[in-house]
Amino acid sequence: MKLVDFVKEEIAVIRERDPAIKSNAEVLLYPCFHAILWYKVAHKLYNREHFFLARWISQRTARRTGIEIHPGAVIGKGLFIDHGTGVVIGETCIIGENVTLYQGVTLGGTGKEQGKRHPTIGNNVMISAGAKVLGSFKVGDNSKIGAGSVVVKPVPPNSTVVGVPGQVVKRNNVRLPQSDLDQIHIPNPVSNDINLLKQENDELRWILRTLLNEGSEPEEQERARRSLMQESRMNNWEYGTDGDGI
Repeated sequence: MKLVDFVKEEIAVIRERDPAIKSNAEVLLYPCFHAILWYKVAHKLYNREHFFLARWISQRTARRTGIEIHPGAVIGKGLFIDHGTGVVIGETCIIGENVTLYQGVTLGGTGKEQGKRHPTIGNNVMISAGAKVLGSFKVGDNSKIGAGSVVVKPVPPNSTVVGVPGQVVKRNNVRLPQSDLDQIHIPNPVSNDINLLKQENDELRWILRTLLNEGSEPEEQERARRSLMQESRMNNWEYGTDGDGI
């Protein structure tokens, strides 16, 4: 690909996915532009077994841009790395087309594999800030990885993954549009579990209050009262009491 064609392609990609860009000339200021340009040079050298020179180019580019792409990685068209500081792409990583990575993303290995050690990322995938995808498995097409997630097992196509370790919390058969790059408003399984526990806690408190108010034996009332007081102390941050507000 000629340099002019590469620049045109990058302008189209960045304008589609980054609302901050105001002019075509700004693409020359983007770290991802320089990182991907020099990756292409290093990748050609790597394929010709000029390994030292390829690594020299990639390491020099990493120091200048904050984006480390091993020259052995295979990257499809339309990769966009937003901001990019701290992004690491390993040697045997394979990235499909129209993939978006944010700062702090690692596409790495676990240190246990031989041969293919890094993940394969499908087409139209978005990996949010700080996410880590570790291991030689595939992230399916049209998937979204939430910010800060740690993914260590395969992800089916059309999925949303969040958490540590990453959990699939949403699946459908709709292609992820490039205009939908929201990193925040995605399901949170930890929050869902906490809300379920709160609901169960409220139900238990209601049962205890009922026992106290139904003329139970004094000993049973005292046990229920003490149990409710202990629970209240543990949750006073939520209910706004001093622990004895029963």
